[in-house]
Amino acid sequence: MKNELNFRHLYYFWVVAKEGGITRAAERLGLAVQTVSAQLTLLEQSLGKALFAQQGRRLVLTEAGRLAMNYADQIFLLSEQMQEALHEADSGRLRLTVGISDSLPKLSAYRMLEAVTQMDRPVRLVCYEDQFEALLADLALHKLDVVLTDREVRAGATMKVFSHRLFDSELVVVGVPALAEVYREGFPNNLNGAPFLLPTRNNALRGKIDEWFVQHGVRPDVVGEFEDNALVNTFGRRGLGLFFAPAALAPDVAEQFGAAQVGVAAGVREQFYMISNDRKIQHPAVEAMLAAVHDGTPAAG
Repeated sequence: MKNELNFRHLYYFWVVAKEGGITRAAERLGLAVQTVSAQLTLLEQSLGKALFAQQGRRLVLTEAGRLAMNYADQIFLLSEQMQEALHEADSGRLRLTVGISDSLPKLSAYRMLEAVTQMDRPVRLVCYEDQFEALLADLALHKLDVVLTDREVRAGATMKVFSHRLFDSELVVVGVPALAEVYREGFPNNLNGAPFLLPTRNNALRGKIDEWFVQHGVRPDVVGEFEDNALVNTFGRRGLGLFFAPAALAPDVAEQFGAAQVGVAAGVREQFYMISNDRKIQHPAVEAMLAAVHDGTPAAG
């Protein structure tokens, strides 16, 4: 029969690893060095693995220690989140932890969350940005309440998560006014050689854009490819190239980035999704997001 894991011992291990040594960990914990050292020894004995190795005057994690640390991070970070959530529940404030895909336009993320900021009940938004796959992993571990992204989860995915389409929008080509003026007349047939700032090829939208170029016989001069949509907007604001934006957000793009519309990329649409662990949404803030969509608040182009 395996020994049950002592979570106090695991916590001491986690603090030692975070602090980089037993002495500093003991100071943080308010314990004697000998006490922390003894608890680590008991943990290693119960696991049957050495978690640290001596390297000169330093302790470094062994391979088993790195593996244990990955799990300890999840356990104790979730514990901290639980305590914060319970405290906020007592105060009447909702907490919504959101993962935002790095390919998602920031204006789109705001539009998707706008209903949450307008709730009668106060909400504390905690937003993290990362790659789509990393966010799904955090969602599966319940470190996130929802993920906002520009793609749905593929059918047959191993993770039991559910895609909810919030809205979709046709794309428009935009650029600084001087550049837009050059390419507006004769659009889209006059775009051969036009400078463009595009998402990288691992972005769900890039394939649709490339197909649209092929359909219109356009060979653009791709002067930049970006994983982060915010960088596309930043470089576009400097007049380095034309770029694509959701028609639903065109007024916001014009106001924030000074971009003027060149033309509509007919047939090219971008979808925006919310991914959750539950098919039936129960979190009040997430319900508000879905209700706003059904009411038609997030405009679709």
